[in-house]
Amino acid sequence: MSEKIFLAGATGAIGTVLIPLLVNAGYVVYGSTRQQARAEKLKALGAIPVVADVFDAKVLTAELIRIAPAAVVHQLTDLPQQLDPQAMAEAGSRNAHLRNAGTRNLINAALAADAKRMIAQSIAWAYASGSQPYGEESALDINAEGARRVSIDGVVALETQVLQTPGLTGTVLRYGQLYGPGTWNLEAKGVSPVHVDAAAYAALLALQKEAAGVFNITEDNPEVNNAKARKQLAWDPAFRTKNGAKS
Repeated sequence: MSEKIFLAGATGAIGTVLIPLLVNAGYVVYGSTRQQARAEKLKALGAIPVVADVFDAKVLTAELIRIAPAAVVHQLTDLPQQLDPQAMAEAGSRNAHLRNAGTRNLINAALAADAKRMIAQSIAWAYASGSQPYGEESALDINAEGARRVSIDGVVALETQVLQTPGLTGTVLRYGQLYGPGTWNLEAKGVSPVHVDAAAYAALLALQKEAAGVFNITEDNPEVNNAKARKQLAWDPAFRTKNGAKS
């Protein structure tokens, strides 16, 4: 029987790329969305739609118990469709709340369903100022102030829960600034960018290789080191889905 995967945030930029990768790799994918209207999109991509809100712990837990996935992939965010400064300012606290309370609900549901693994999305620009390039062991910027502090607190909450929950093998993928279809940028931007296809591919590899711990998922750059992902996951930032391989 094919292994079942619960993909939270299945209609997001990474989720929509990841579903076909998982299906083609032989997994049965249950993709979550908060909106029934998006269910057909998930079906078209090859996933079995699950309408559930991560903040509705009762429904979420019941669905995961029903599905009984072997692993949960956490690609949830709460960000605006357009890169607008005012919208981003308002979304910062919501996204941090999702990373904290939403992750907690998702972990509790996964444990109730006897899932053994979780792979979660984080960010690669949360490091404290220091020696570069930043590796996974580098300190996060927990003394930041203002809006950055809100974001960092959310990152720390997510990563701590995913990596330190007893009974759950956790993997954290620290993505660089996403670009490509479905993201805010069609071309690479930021100091440590990563194409959305390569970001999704890293999640597939982490699942297949049963890799635990933290991985920087960025293109080669002088600020963030991606050597661990290259070595342990055999990940290549040049991966693109248009030909199912590197381009």
